[in-house]
Amino acid sequence: MKRSYFLISVSNRKNLELCIRYALAGFTNSINGAWTFTEVQEGDFVSFLYGATVYNLYTVKVKEALRNAEKLPPWDSITFRQSGVTYYFPFRLHLAPLRQFSESLVRPEFAYVAENLLLRGGYRKTHFQADQTTLQAVSQMGRVWEGEIEELRLPHSATFTPHFTWRREKESIPEIFPFHELILQALVKQYLSAEDKLAGFLTQLGINDVTPESLEVLSEKAFPEGHVDILLKEAVPLGISRKIIIEVKRGAATKHDLWQLRHYVEEIGKECLAGILVAGRFSPARIKDANELGIKPVTYTLDSTGDVFKFKDLLQNFSLKVQT
Repeated sequence: MKRSYFLISVSNRKNLELCIRYALAGFTNSINGAWTFTEVQEGDFVSFLYGATVYNLYTVKVKEALRNAEKLPPWDSITFRQSGVTYYFPFRLHLAPLRQFSESLVRPEFAYVAENLLLRGGYRKTHFQADQTTLQAVSQMGRVWEGEIEELRLPHSATFTPHFTWRREKESIPEIFPFHELILQALVKQYLSAEDKLAGFLTQLGINDVTPESLEVLSEKAFPEGHVDILLKEAVPLGISRKIIIEVKRGAATKHDLWQLRHYVEEIGKECLAGILVAGRFSPARIKDANELGIKPVTYTLDSTGDVFKFKDLLQNFSLKVQT
């Protein structure tokens, strides 16, 4: 599994300074926070993104989720006036600094992320995944880290493992979240990030133009009229950049989903090897529509019993099947 590179969005200058001081990233008690926590893995690379500037390069040493985090430093809780909802930071990444820099996002090396930001009309996300080309460029920016990191001591803190459920009465945020479509996207992405699983999936699809080891699996890719949930592309394209795009729907596939994906396939053009719609189920009519539009219909299966699950258990029992 290739190590990924993410830009972590920071909401204000004070929080950025705290992130850098403690080499620590934090995510809120929201589904977006839980999604980020499942997406970013130990060993991945991250930088901070604030004010159209990218700061430093780190590796993720340890992930942890803290109980009663609304009472814990270093970040202040945030209460929104209109909703009255308070957000705090239970999901945390402990980081090891590698390189020190502050570089403008408008540099050509950040074009992959900058394009997504521009087309989405701003941040509005906890994190953005960059491609391997960006990571290679960033690995040569600035200088090797030589500074000191201040240790944040929380001697009485307790940790938990986030869970997910299909049953509303079992929800207990931030420890038990509903099974949101974002979590399904993370499952599909991590499932396909394993080369053996990706190889089997490509065989199911009848795609033999690329090898699993040549592909990287990326989160959202923006287009002028929207975005796809997952992009598979050649990490080192030579002459032509082959791509596979995937849209993910938790429930039943609709005709609108198929047409929307078809537009994205047409926008990419000849370099798009396949447009894939992953959904909970396809009616015979939707399978017929997909075949007529040249879209690959794929269902997901979660062979698990019970009501509440860890992400790793969901992933262990997850599979994809092309429908014909």
